[in-house]
Amino acid sequence: MLKKVFGSAVFGVEATTITVEVNVDSGIGYHLVGLPDNAIKESNYRIAAALQNNGYKIPGKKIIINMSPADLRKEGSAYDVTLAIGILAASKQIKADHLEDYLIMGELSLDGTLQPIKGALPIAIKAREEGFKNFIIPSQNAKEAAIVNDLKVFGVDNIKQVINHFNKGEPLPQTTINTREEFYKNLDFPEFDFADVKGQESIKRCMEIAAAGGHNIILIGPPGAGKTMLAKRLPSILPPMTLQEALETTKIHSVAGRVKAHMGLMAQRPFRSPHHTISNVALVGGGSYPQPGEISLSHNGVLFLDELPEFKREVLEVMRQPLEDREVTISRAKFTVTYPSSFMLVASMNPSPSGYFNDPDAPVTSSPAEMQRYLSKISGPLLDRIDIHIEVTPVPFEKLSDDRKGEASVAIRKRVTLARDVQTQRFKDADNIHYNAQMGTRQIREFCALDEPSKQLLKTAMERLNLSARAYDRILKVARTIADLEQSSSILGQHITEAIQYRSLDREGWLG
Repeated sequence: MLKKVFGSAVFGVEATTITVEVNVDSGIGYHLVGLPDNAIKESNYRIAAALQNNGYKIPGKKIIINMSPADLRKEGSAYDVTLAIGILAASKQIKADHLEDYLIMGELSLDGTLQPIKGALPIAIKAREEGFKNFIIPSQNAKEAAIVNDLKVFGVDNIKQVINHFNKGEPLPQTTINTREEFYKNLDFPEFDFADVKGQESIKRCMEIAAAGGHNIILIGPPGAGKTMLAKRLPSILPPMTLQEALETTKIHSVAGRVKAHMGLMAQRPFRSPHHTISNVALVGGGSYPQPGEISLSHNGVLFLDELPEFKREVLEVMRQPLEDREVTISRAKFTVTYPSSFMLVASMNPSPSGYFNDPDAPVTSSPAEMQRYLSKISGPLLDRIDIHIEVTPVPFEKLSDDRKGEASVAIRKRVTLARDVQTQRFKDADNIHYNAQMGTRQIREFCALDEPSKQLLKTAMERLNLSARAYDRILKVARTIADLEQSSSILGQHITEAIQYRSLDREGWLG
């Protein structure tokens, strides 16, 4: 007897429906076809034990299972429950009424318990698109899948519940979520707040500008100056995520299996801080069966690279294209996947191997040649893609011992959100452009027009600092953001002057 059950495979951040055809006939043998990987081929052992321990069995007949489309590679253990229900239905051990309305996924333990799977959210989105009414999934993934409306999501703990549902009509526990209510309820601030930072007013100003325009930023300073402390607080002043951004972010984390159990939509912007020993595959994504890397897990959030020159040069170089295109494409012989990677890059570094500027009062000093060699580990093209370069100096004792609190993140966030609202209105007719850092050449010409004195000012700076054409664009973008923070419709001379100050690594003799 032939029966069809439906599962799903995830490629990139999109899902593809898989039809599992199970045919039970006279004879002997168990044949699984349709390009399954080893984890799926081993499923018959898990299924046999799980069914045996729940009062059922794999029939001693010839079983042929085809996973269609047969030319698409399937991987992982998430098809265990799909295959098990198909075998039971084809062997008439359970009733198979309305099986075509269900999409079923889950990994089995030997006692029949369901284990969580990866990619529950994109699978649920695809299931709704293709007209499935019900989605049976492990209970740990139920809240994540229930984000999708117009789809009944049933989170189950044991395969016995699924069998009794089809055989005896026992209702399965349905998970329902009011997505909007759940999302806005969790829009609280993270634990880090700019009010905790003593001094560093100029750096806070830089961070505010970076957050308002989505600009990449690099902090240069000696150990203990507060670079990491400032970077960790950046998400607290970024505008709250929109529902669409939260959905995109949750999809990526779902595919990577990083959504916490029993968690629905992600409401906080991600903050990722990989160690400097990371490989280029772990950073940008990839592998034999591509998975999203750190830059995609930072989508709509912040990627913090501490001690930038300590990262391997080839690792940093692979970031150049994603920083420009805001997506990363991974190509293999038979398929290509694209992951979104629209993130804010925040990098920090010491100015020299010793960690200190060329200062005779410093505990350890490095020669200008050593400092230059250290800095040359970072390529010019990568630095060109970082809009703001700023020096962080140690905080004096008087400010450290001051009991007064600094400006809170909530106040800075209001100004940042107002500036972002201006940009949203400005780019409402542009595709895939939401804030100033994403502007292309055409938008820069249109929205960053300068008067004659400002042009002369920028021309002088370009000639003296020997800036590249890309650096010219960066200065205009940052100046546009500074103007937006002041609610100014045009870019003025003081906006250009301030933007030029934030190109420290371009300044001749900045090493002292």
